[in-house]
Amino acid sequence: MTKKLVAYFSAGKETRFTARELADILKADLYEIKPLNPYTKEDLSWEDPDSRSAREGKDPSIRPALEEEKTDLSSYEQIFIGFPVWFDTFPRIIASFAENNDFENKTVIPFATSMGGGMGSAAEDLKALLPASAKVTEGLLLNGQIGKFKLETWLLTMGIKD
Repeated sequence: MTKKLVAYFSAGKETRFTARELADILKADLYEIKPLNPYTKEDLSWEDPDSRSAREGKDPSIRPALEEEKTDLSSYEQIFIGFPVWFDTFPRIIASFAENNDFENKTVIPFATSMGGGMGSAAEDLKALLPASAKVTEGLLLNGQIGKFKLETWLLTMGIKD
């Protein structure tokens, strides 16, 4: 059996809920990607051009500090990375996580939550940050409350469920 990890960053409830459901289905370990400085409600105001999330969205070089800089991924073959979609890609904390950890020879499966729109360039942007030996699959956007049936169906179509 392939050892799996569901790593996620959640600014609200949706991504956390989906990550927990996914980890339960897969019997995978669950890991929350936490910023050293948590995001406040004001930080998350995408309508405010001076908010933290808006500044990060405009500057792809920003790398928020992580609460836990390194995560031991050595025992995992498949790593699901979940996040909300911000400005047509992942939040910059995902870049911090990707660049601070060893993804050599890992299969990375991105999934995202969004109140609307699509995943944008998130999967391609993630692939660009990871080593060439990492295989990044097509991601899945999960809008609204996602049940186990939709997650199980996605996993089966991806050939992931054991």
